Amino acid sequence: MSNPELDVVEFLLTTAVYNGDRDLDEDDLPPAYRQVFWTDGRIERPLSATGQTAADATDVDRPWDAVGDLMFTQRDDFSGDIEFTDQELAEEWFLDRADEDRIRANPALAAAYGEEFDVSHEAAREVNRPARADRAWIDSLLEEYFDEEEEEEMLDLVDIRAPEEVEMTMDDLVLTPDQEGEIHKIVKAIEHRDYLAQIGLREIGKLLFVGPPGTGKTSVARALAHDLELPFVEVKLSMITSQYLGETAKNVDKSFEVARRLAPCIFFMDEFDFVAKTRSSDEHAAIKRAVNTLLKSIDDISLIDDDVLLIGATNHPDQLDAAAWRRFDEIVNFPKPDRSMRSDILQVVTRDMEIIDFDPDTLAEITEGLTGSDLRLVLREAVLSALTEERTTLTQQDLEDAVADFEERDNLKNLDMIDGDADALVAGGDISGAGNDESHDHSHDGEAHDHSHD
Repeated sequence: MSNPELDVVEFLLTTAVYNGDRDLDEDDLPPAYRQVFWTDGRIERPLSATGQTAADATDVDRPWDAVGDLMFTQRDDFSGDIEFTDQELAEEWFLDRADEDRIRANPALAAAYGEEFDVSHEAAREVNRPARADRAWIDSLLEEYFDEEEEEEMLDLVDIRAPEEVEMTMDDLVLTPDQEGEIHKIVKAIEHRDYLAQIGLREIGKLLFVGPPGTGKTSVARALAHDLELPFVEVKLSMITSQYLGETAKNVDKSFEVARRLAPCIFFMDEFDFVAKTRSSDEHAAIKRAVNTLLKSIDDISLIDDDVLLIGATNHPDQLDAAAWRRFDEIVNFPKPDRSMRSDILQVVTRDMEIIDFDPDTLAEITEGLTGSDLRLVLREAVLSALTEERTTLTQQDLEDAVADFEERDNLKNLDMIDGDADALVAGGDISGAGNDESHDHSHDGEAHDHSHD
C-alpha cells in the first residue's frame, strides 16, 4: 500500500545520496525517478528535488503537503526545491520505516544503506531495469544516430518500444508446453550469454515463430521484451518495398544497425514469408538485393556477440525455402488453441469481468477453430452488447450469444460476393472486428490482442 509521506522522503533521500556519490550512475536510479531527470539523453548532477519532480516520480499529487510537517524538511518558495534541514535525522526516520523490498527496488539507497537490510548494491542493480531500456534513452540514441529526416524514415520502417510501453506480460499468455519450453531455453541463454561465448556456442538466439494469424506470435515476442526489460524493435518486412523509404537494401541495413545500437534488445521481423515470396518472384532487382541483404544481416547478427535476440514470424511457413529456414536455430509452432487452451484463454481474458454462471469449458466446446484473437473479439462483442442494456455484469448466455454472432459474421465473410456487394461486405467485415486472416496479417494490434489472451 502506498505511503505518500514515505514515498516522498525516499525520493528526497535518493536525490541526496545520488548527488553525493559520484560512483553511482543512471542504473542506480529507479526507472520512475530517471524519467523526470533525463535531459538530452543523459542525467546530470545535481538532481533537483522540486515539488514537480517529486510529484512526477512518486505519483504523489502534493508532495510538500505529504512531508511539510516533518521536522527535517523545508521548501524554497522561490525555486520550489524541497530539501532536508537535517539529513541524518531524515535517514533515521526513513530507515525506521523502510523495508527490504523498498531498498531492493532502489539501488542508490541499497548502496548507502543496504547492509542494514541485508540487500547488496549489486543485487539491487540486477533487478532494476537498466537505463538503456528507458524511452528517453532510446529517443536520444535515435536522435544521435540519425538526422531528422532519416529518423522519420526509420520510424516508418521500424516500430521501437521501450519495455514499459509493452502492456502485456508472460503472465497474460496461455502457452503450449512446447512454447513454454522454447521460451524457457531462450531466457536461460540470455542470462548466460557470457558462458555460451566462453564455450564457443554462438549459433543460438534466432527464433522463427510459425502459425496462423491470431495465435499470438507478436504478443509473445512483445511480452518477452516486457518481462526481460529489453527494448523491442519490430520491422514488417513488406515495408521494405515502400517507395517513400528510398533505397531498400540500405534501410534493411539501418534496421539491423538500430537493433545493434539498442542492444541488448529483441529484434522482431514480422511477415517473414515475404522473403520467400520475393526470392521466387520476378520482383524488381532492387527488392531482391534488399532480401539478400536481409539474409546476410541475419547471418551476421548474434545474441552472443551483439546482444540481439532475433525473432522472425510467419503465417505461411509453407512458402519458406531452405535458405530462409536455415537462418533460424529454433522453430516455435503457434497452432490454433485446442479446447483446453481455449478454456484457459477465456479464464485469463475474463479475470477482470463479472460473469454470472460463467462456464469456460462450455464456451471452449462451442468455439472450435477460434484463435485467441477470435475469443477476444467474442468477449468484446458480449461486453458491448451488455453495455447497450446498461449492464456491466455479463451472463454465460451473453457469451454464448456472442459466439453465435461471431460465427455468423465469419460465415458471411467467407461467402462468394457478387461485384456490386463486395464493398459493403468488406466494410461490414472491418466493423465486426477484423477477424479474417487478411486483417490479422496486416494489423499489429490484432495479433497483440490475440496472445495477450492466447
